[in-house]
Amino acid sequence: MMEEKKNETLLEIKDLKVSFPVHKKWLPAVDGVSLEIHPGEITGIVGESGSGKSVMSQSILRLRDHDTAVRYEGEILFEGENLLQKPLSQMRDIRGNQISVIFQDPLNSLSPVHTVGNQISEVLILHKQLSKEEAGKRSIQMLKMTGIPDPEACMKKYPFELSGGMQQRVMIAMALACEPKLLIADEPTTALDVTIQEQILHLIRDLNERLGMSVLFITHDMGVVSRICHSVKVMYLGQVVEEAQTQELFENPCHPYTQGLLACIPHLRVERGKELPMIQGSVPSLSNIPEGCHFCTRCSLADDTCRNCPPPLVEISPGHKVKCWKYADGSKEREVTAS
Repeated sequence: MMEEKKNETLLEIKDLKVSFPVHKKWLPAVDGVSLEIHPGEITGIVGESGSGKSVMSQSILRLRDHDTAVRYEGEILFEGENLLQKPLSQMRDIRGNQISVIFQDPLNSLSPVHTVGNQISEVLILHKQLSKEEAGKRSIQMLKMTGIPDPEACMKKYPFELSGGMQQRVMIAMALACEPKLLIADEPTTALDVTIQEQILHLIRDLNERLGMSVLFITHDMGVVSRICHSVKVMYLGQVVEEAQTQELFENPCHPYTQGLLACIPHLRVERGKELPMIQGSVPSLSNIPEGCHFCTRCSLADDTCRNCPPPLVEISPGHKVKCWKYADGSKEREVTAS
């Protein structure tokens, strides 16, 4: 029974392209991304700023439709239904109800003029048609589940009266109030100190196991990925350049970009005088995307083929795919090492 559930697909993204108009041209912030999320899984999306992680995740709920021009191509199938074809009135029924989001900065995401209790209760009244009294009781339960001490007192406070960790717990309580099937966590621990970060990661993993909720976890931190995610997609400049189960990716990284990200993880024991490795250069702008491999301008192994021809995404072992010309024929004749 568990195996059958695991084989189900909750969310499937097929060849998604998301473009924005810049100087009368449509530039692709997301360029042909495909992925599947199964019930109860935590899928990590990792990459530097500018890699398209947040745009891709926000496109699932079409959060950019309200404030900017945007063009979608491909499909986003949630339980078999294409979200890109739904009117915004139906998307409002899905947002916060079946699919919820935790944003990076909770203070900017929470209303400063409404109490914590009012903001969580509003979600339950809107989506679950609970009475104000029932919504209040449920809100207290959600705050208690996220580990907030004295949730009754927290209900009466405004977000600015809480610490960063407490604000993030309120955001999680609000996101989980309607028991969504999918939680999108968009860098939820970036602004927190190390101790609070670890508590939030433990909380998300615990809720995932207890509630069977799927999680799409967006981050730039490979260390976080190793502790919380079952599988990983590495994004660079709008594309998935490598994907695998977490253990496989860490033990056998194949794309030069993935290897560079892993090499940049700080270690407690570093030789005196030795500098922390870094990936040279920076992510190009959308108006300056290379014609061939998107990573070729920062890769020491790039040749004319890499610079002129986009590589295919090939499966080099079961479930492990990489978008690199060094593996396009399925062999591993050359060792790929980041600059």
